Amino acid sequence: MQDAQIERRKMVTLPQEEFEAILERAAERGARHALSEVGLDGPEAARNISELRSLLDAFNEAKKTAGLTIVRMLITGLVLALLAGAFVKLKVFGGGQ
Repeated sequence: MQDAQIERRKMVTLPQEEFEAILERAAERGARHALSEVGLDGPEAARNISELRSLLDAFNEAKKTAGLTIVRMLITGLVLALLAGAFVKLKVFGGGQ
């Protein structure tokens, strides 16, 4: 019983608006600290983040394009191999007896 009273005395009650304001300040402070830790603080931070996003978009586009190019090359090679096999089978180029 006495432990419960001690625990209750340790609790703090705040109006909801005050609590939300404290949370907002703490979140902003934490975000600024996190950005500072990775070197994205200061007046150029927004531009740096924008550049990083652009770089990431370009990298993803390059990956997609490379993947499509590889698929196209494989399909073209397969079609050429099938055509070459058909030409040999039908004796289209020489070898006709």
